[in-house]
Amino acid sequence: MRIYNVHSRLFSATPKQVGALVESLASSNDRLWPRALWPRMKLDKPLAIGTKGGHGPIGYQVTEYSPGSFVKFEFSRPKGFGGYHSFEVLKISDQKTLLRHTLKVHARGMAIIHWLFWIRPLHDALVEDGLSTAGISLGEDAMLREWSPWVKFLRWLSSGGRARSQNFLLKKITVS
Repeated sequence: MRIYNVHSRLFSATPKQVGALVESLASSNDRLWPRALWPRMKLDKPLAIGTKGGHGPIGYQVTEYSPGSFVKFEFSRPKGFGGYHSFEVLKISDQKTLLRHTLKVHARGMAIIHWLFWIRPLHDALVEDGLSTAGISLGEDAMLREWSPWVKFLRWLSSGGRARSQNFLLKKITVS
């Protein structure tokens, strides 16, 4: 099964400001990844080609990198997934910048079922929360996309009933 999944958000910010958010990925001052609610992105070293890491059960390696504008992560796990996810900073005007996350995967075997019922809904919610985190980090109003009842159930199930609500993201980011 071929999967092509894109999320983007337009910000009232310069490409340099939005690029700085991408540069902060997996750092102690990560201002893009919604780590208050989701498994942290961890990397074995700062962003560079060859850097390895992942989040939760997802593993990957940086295969393309242009500081402040593009990073591509090729998947190493889970089994049955081949492809990548990337973040791209696109200048629209001097004060308007689009941040785009692209996932392009070929899923095989049981990974197809896993994608359809588990990974896709959680992935979509995580990426949208990341774009909201980016907006808050840039001083913009929070534009949270409410989680579906299925996402809430999956989070509850995977956390043993201890999952935080989406409102925690707003509290955590605005206090930090």
